[in-house]
Amino acid sequence: MPLAEAVALHARERPHAPAFRMEGRVFTFGELAAEAGGIFAAVQRSAAEVSERSILSGRARLVSLETGNHPLFPAAFIAATAAGHCAALIDPHLPEIARQRMKERLRPEVVIRAEGDLLRIDVPSAGHSRLLQGAAGPSPAVRAGNGGEPFLVVFTSGTTGEPKAIIRNRRSWRVSLETGKGFFRLGSETTTYAPGPLAHGLTLYALAETMTAGAEFVGARHFEADQSLATIAAFRAKRDQSLATIAEFRAKRLVLVPTMLRRLCERAARSPLTSIRQITIAGAKLTPADREAARVAFPNAQVTEYYGASELGFISVSQAMDRHTPTAVGKAFPGVHLAILGENGDRVPAGEAGMIFVESELVSEGYIAGGDGAGFRRHGKRATVGDLGFLDEDGTLYLIGRAGGMVVSGGNNIYPSEVESVILGAGGVNAVFVFDLDHPDLGSELAAVVEPGGGFDRAALEAHLAAALPRYKHPRKIWLCRNMPMTASGKLAAGELRRWIAEENTALERLA
Repeated sequence: MPLAEAVALHARERPHAPAFRMEGRVFTFGELAAEAGGIFAAVQRSAAEVSERSILSGRARLVSLETGNHPLFPAAFIAATAAGHCAALIDPHLPEIARQRMKERLRPEVVIRAEGDLLRIDVPSAGHSRLLQGAAGPSPAVRAGNGGEPFLVVFTSGTTGEPKAIIRNRRSWRVSLETGKGFFRLGSETTTYAPGPLAHGLTLYALAETMTAGAEFVGARHFEADQSLATIAAFRAKRDQSLATIAEFRAKRLVLVPTMLRRLCERAARSPLTSIRQITIAGAKLTPADREAARVAFPNAQVTEYYGASELGFISVSQAMDRHTPTAVGKAFPGVHLAILGENGDRVPAGEAGMIFVESELVSEGYIAGGDGAGFRRHGKRATVGDLGFLDEDGTLYLIGRAGGMVVSGGNNIYPSEVESVILGAGGVNAVFVFDLDHPDLGSELAAVVEPGGGFDRAALEAHLAAALPRYKHPRKIWLCRNMPMTASGKLAAGELRRWIAEENTALERLA
């Protein structure tokens, strides 16, 4: 069911049930539907003023959504993707020059941005701008669009550092939401806390699947571990207000990237949180130590880890009973068919490495507004983003690196992702970034920045590396960083770390 239709249905049947919460501000499904209708009407009026079309060339009205994690984001997202419109999500925390380049490439007809507690709508081609003060009178119903239409543009980093715009049609998301609802066992009681940025795929999808299921989604302006733990442990919501009953209603599910989970587990280990039943992880690989820490901090939770890509959707999924090694990423997600192809485009035998290709209804339409010549491509009905791996005899997928990410040092081929997985498995490591530096003799040398956690021991790390990897795969230079810089999506800020190294920033402590 389309998100707009699902919210409208819940608004009719359970208008007082909470739908969205962010740091003290709560919207019921009835309120959310009304807000979305008011914003939709404003978008429609603004679209009538447009004098220049977007890069979509008439396929849909392109609405740039630049609110970030704002209490009105869900209503704005529903309105911006309704009735044939397509939303382009631009993170307002990006530098102004980067956001401007994105809009120059896409040429959105309408721009929605935050202004304090309210929203402002701009029509760039007409030079018009208006502040939305809330609906004056009954809001119109929000109409869902047709399945084959483009409805969402998100950005992913390119190999040149210039973000690439990925376009997705409605049908791919609707199939994904329907499949995921059964697989993740989502119902109206599955209150979900996801503190990541709503302009990024993991948190955005969690919002859509939660509200489609009729459950409450809880977000945060920014991720901060102590504040997040307080939210998970203590928030209460009014339910079934029409029946005048108030029940304590704690978060049941967390949706996080691994770095967020590690920081929560560090703080929750002494006071385990028993209300959490599910933890969904994506964005990077969990280690056995991560899973053990989650078991201690959230003893009643089942951890589900999935590997996916913005261009491809879900690829594989790993649960408690699956094989957990530094490179295993589970088995194919329901409805997804995996193939490992060699350089000639033919399938390779089980256990042999090649490029990972995906065939499913979840695959996006690819890039618009140019790219960097790398990443997403098709081979018949199959698609890839260049990740390398292999399948074993029982269908478990192993991820070993990304084409183009390989480092050649002294004639040896090294995938940094493999080395990162090993270092994370050493214990006492919260995060790690492995990369290459120029070397006059070797061509490149491997380097690493490590964020130490509780129990970090340098000698133990060196022993672990010696047991797990040949010497040429050991980083020749290692720095400690007590507080790694992070991107808005909760991933390591690789460019910032490289700059710190070049500038000999005092946040780094040289070990080797």
